Amino acid sequence: MACKAKSKKTFYITTPIYYASGALHIGHCYTTVCCDAIARFKRMDGFDVHYLTGTDEHGQKVQQAAAERGLKPQAFVDGLADRIKALWTRMDISNDGFIRTTDPEHEKAIADIFTELYEKGDIYKSEYVGKYCEPCESFWTESQLVDGKCPDCGREVKETKEECYFFRLSKYADRLRKLLTETDFLQPESRVKEMVNNFIDKGLSDLAVTRTSFDWGIKVPFDPKHVIYVWIDALPNYITALGYGEKGKKGEKFDKYWPCDMHVMAKEIVRFHSIVWPAILMALELPLPKRVYGHGWITLDGDKMSKSKGNVVDPFILTDRYGVDALRYYLLSSMPFGDDSVYTNESLLSAINNDLVNDLGNLVRRTLAMSRQYFDGKVTKPALADEDKDFVAAVDALLPSVRADMDKPLLGKALERIFGVIDKANKYIDANKPWALFKSGETVRLNAVIYNLLEAIRVCANLLLPFLTVYPKKIFDGLGIPVPIGFDKCEYGAAEKYATHEIEPILNRLDIKKELAELEKIAAETSGGEKSEKPNKEKKADNKKSDAKEEKETVQEISIDKFFETELLVADIEECVKVEKSNKLLKLTVFDGTRRRTVVSGIAHAYAPSELVGQKAVLVANLKPAKLCGIVSEGMLLCSTVDGLPRLVKPVGDAGERIC
Repeated sequence: MACKAKSKKTFYITTPIYYASGALHIGHCYTTVCCDAIARFKRMDGFDVHYLTGTDEHGQKVQQAAAERGLKPQAFVDGLADRIKALWTRMDISNDGFIRTTDPEHEKAIADIFTELYEKGDIYKSEYVGKYCEPCESFWTESQLVDGKCPDCGREVKETKEECYFFRLSKYADRLRKLLTETDFLQPESRVKEMVNNFIDKGLSDLAVTRTSFDWGIKVPFDPKHVIYVWIDALPNYITALGYGEKGKKGEKFDKYWPCDMHVMAKEIVRFHSIVWPAILMALELPLPKRVYGHGWITLDGDKMSKSKGNVVDPFILTDRYGVDALRYYLLSSMPFGDDSVYTNESLLSAINNDLVNDLGNLVRRTLAMSRQYFDGKVTKPALADEDKDFVAAVDALLPSVRADMDKPLLGKALERIFGVIDKANKYIDANKPWALFKSGETVRLNAVIYNLLEAIRVCANLLLPFLTVYPKKIFDGLGIPVPIGFDKCEYGAAEKYATHEIEPILNRLDIKKELAELEKIAAETSGGEKSEKPNKEKKADNKKSDAKEEKETVQEISIDKFFETELLVADIEECVKVEKSNKLLKLTVFDGTRRRTVVSGIAHAYAPSELVGQKAVLVANLKPAKLCGIVSEGMLLCSTVDGLPRLVKPVGDAGERIC
């Protein structure tokens, strides 16, 4: 009788779905990269992982933002969703699913969930009178305000009176208090006290879950003047993404992965995930998530990073300049997962130089060089000497220690352990002096020392794979060993022999003073002089060639008569590449219906080249050619500014059709 194959343990992890009202920054990257590291680790550790992220695309703010730009809400959120996906591609995010609240399947499921809750008596119609924070789209009681302002964002609230449907949140207060105080459902511990003291013990009010003051959202099926409000719409994404659908249909993915193992989000939305979301699930009689984790904020000068405050850090700029692994390492190692942390350019650059270049990079470079110099790269497994047992024990202790850290999760601690062994390996070189062993002809001992170093590097690189997606693979190239897909050989002695070879340095040392100055210059160029524009009214243009290698963007102010002299054509973007030695310029090949042209545009901080190929654009066709970074540009692409970023105005029609 054949034995039935044992199925893998499952692990389901989610980020919040990010609100589609502006460009993302490294604060959003932090959540997503942390979840990615956990997901990658669990996959390598033998779990069947489902990692979900996505976008929250309905609501008053989205409708207003779209109207301000002369766009339909769907067109507005489509552009932002594409931008978000491009960022996750850039950051090497390994998500298995991406849900949008405008997905038809999600909208149908939410309508049915709302109807089910109404029919059960958990949703009822009444009138809301009280305080409302428009930026947070949150209703508050007087007692919940802090100094008369929104407790989440600190902004002014306004008196609101509106007919709404309400969710009977108060009905579940006792069960929620027990969940939070008697289990480890919410972490870290500090979040539990905050939720219980500030919300449950002050008395849970029923929650307004529909609006009538805007219409961009899912309509209540039996009362279509009402739009289902953001939390009933957004929070169930975690189950609708698994196939929980119309009329409570669950589906194979739901049965496989639910309940979720870990919801991860920043602390400002912990209330909704630890109080509102479990109450909705209780009402639906569905299992609760196993864990909700609310991490702290990344701050600049002590202030929460926020697009609306203009204090964000652009991950596209940082990864263009230093690579994805440098930013991933900094976010994962330098930010305590449960607490607030402060971002500075200097701390990022110091982490690159000290940890990645000095410690990891030098260890790999020196060890590979010695293996080739002394043994032509061919190193064999020796008998373990007593003097090496402590060093080997440290290597062997890594996997169980890192596994325990990742379960908590303490990502920074896990990386600290790995780099602790890297530090021991560097000290092991100094203590054993391989160059002296070579000079004295102690070949057997020299082989053992080099082998031990290679094994330490191999195990550390193996454990770094969930955190960093580029450097460890380069290291395995140098070791002459295939990149592992799991941790089954993550122990000393698993490699019987080595055949190493030379590789490029994984990272070069940075001149911190020079880089700080350059980052300040880039920040000034990308934030200065921008203003919100309406499509087809004001155009962005590149200046003529200056002494600098890169052009600064300006806005040309022209008369209405001059504007109507402008020839605007629909153009197809056929090719797009970055301009070398430029942080801002893209070189595009566009077809204007008659011929192909080269256009150089300063939008590299807004788009990855691959995003643009196959898109349509509005070409300013009758501009005099100009040289930018030595490339002749034969036109300009019309843009508007959306949340501080240039966005292409997307025309309707075929290439060559005249717009103006």
